[in-house]
Amino acid sequence: MSLLEIKNIHTVAEDDREKEILKGLDLVINKGEVHVIMGPNGSGKSTLANTIFNNPKYIVTDGDILFNGESIKGLKVNDIAKKGLFMSFQIPEEIPGVTVAQFLKTAKSNVTGEKINLLSFSNEVEENMEKLGIDKKYLNRELNVGFSGGEKKKNEILQLLTLNPELAILDETDSGLDVDAIKIVSKGIDLYKNDNNAVLIITHSTKILEYLKVDYVHVLVNGKIILSSDSSLAKTIEENGYSSYMEKNED
Repeated sequence: MSLLEIKNIHTVAEDDREKEILKGLDLVINKGEVHVIMGPNGSGKSTLANTIFNNPKYIVTDGDILFNGESIKGLKVNDIAKKGLFMSFQIPEEIPGVTVAQFLKTAKSNVTGEKINLLSFSNEVEENMEKLGIDKKYLNRELNVGFSGGEKKKNEILQLLTLNPELAILDETDSGLDVDAIKIVSKGIDLYKNDNNAVLIITHSTKILEYLKVDYVHVLVNGKIILSSDSSLAKTIEENGYSSYMEKNED
């Protein structure tokens, strides 16, 4: 059984229901796999991630989304997270008044529904911070407040390792990062990855793919996945761009 199955999903924006964004998109992700979705601006990549998590800004008009064989379409965001899904953001939010430590503890407790053993939890978080090269002093800082772009993205990966979901959806987690930061983020994804979970990476750049083993690359144009192949497809896109795909898939 697939971990995630997206079946003929059609999506419109809440504030413009006349314009369809996703137009019958299909995707299957199995445990143990790393998938990458690439495409030009406005093709629907981030809309897909937000649709999976039922962001109210996007409305599903047809199709279904199955996770472990169960439909999650229409569930509340927190209930989707409790099922075992995680999403990182292009631009992580700043939350004044809430420290990194408080956020991680609360998120872990809410997702698992279990009481947190503070000692073992703190040891686990600090061990992950060391692996990611994050100074432990950040635990007492307000979440993302005053963080650089790279620090925010590394903090997202720290959340991923802490929550340890079954499926990680990373929406342009490499955006705006220098080479060193991309290497650290890639290392974090490698630390998370195993045969019992999966990763969906949404990206404009092929740089992060140089440090990861990728099973499938999908090209999303005009609301549909029009081509899927192995990691070599990313290299082709880097060399030739998207123009040929866009010309073939214009409305």
